[in-house]
Amino acid sequence: MSQHSIQGKVVLIAGGAKNLGGLLARDLAQHGAKAVAIHYNSAASKADADATVAAVQKLGAKAVALQGNLTTAAAMERLFADCVTAVGRPDIAINTVGKVLKKPMADISETEFDEMDAVNNKSAFFFLKEAGKHVNDNGKICTLVTSLLGAFTPFYASYAGTKAPVEHYTRAAAKELGARGISVTAVGPGPMDTPFFYGQESADAQAYHKSAAALSPFSKTGLTDIEDVVPFIRHLVSDGWWVTGQTILINGGYTTK
Repeated sequence: MSQHSIQGKVVLIAGGAKNLGGLLARDLAQHGAKAVAIHYNSAASKADADATVAAVQKLGAKAVALQGNLTTAAAMERLFADCVTAVGRPDIAINTVGKVLKKPMADISETEFDEMDAVNNKSAFFFLKEAGKHVNDNGKICTLVTSLLGAFTPFYASYAGTKAPVEHYTRAAAKELGARGISVTAVGPGPMDTPFFYGQESADAQAYHKSAAALSPFSKTGLTDIEDVVPFIRHLVSDGWWVTGQTILINGGYTTK
């Protein structure tokens, strides 16, 4: 069996209960993962996590749901420790955790900024730290960022700004872990057809985003569909291992760097 195959591998997905994370859990199980640890944040997403666990088990893989607010180093340490105890050391670690805020900089409070920074920046740093300690040699690590890293736009300073450091963490981790055969990537989808998007956007903004990508006319929603992102991530955490230290924007031509 190829060391870059998904077959027989252990997967940890932070934010794996629903939307992109939930589809990733199902997809990697379908492609041969032997176990998937599915992280969820709070009681509000427990039902989604349980449904994803059941779906993964139906596909023949072992699955476990692990709860945690990942905005502290201690919580991230517990997540990886619990994963090892429940299903073994991960071969693949994917972080889909994120929080979006659309506001003018002048209206963002210190509390709001600190929350965005904790969810998007701090948690990503400590995810990579713990992944580096726990992922098996020749493993794969991928973090979700945003295509807004390539945009020139107002109102998303706290979102894109707190995702931007992940590019630097990705490069550093790729260099530091490369001697162990571990690849590290970041993926920045365009605006996705999930509740994560609709909760922040007015009707006018939704209409704009649904027409802004070069390939929007060929998407069922005009937005980036999670079904179009999952195969790229699957590739990066398997045969695409030679790509490392990179941030890749997957958005149908919404923006580029």
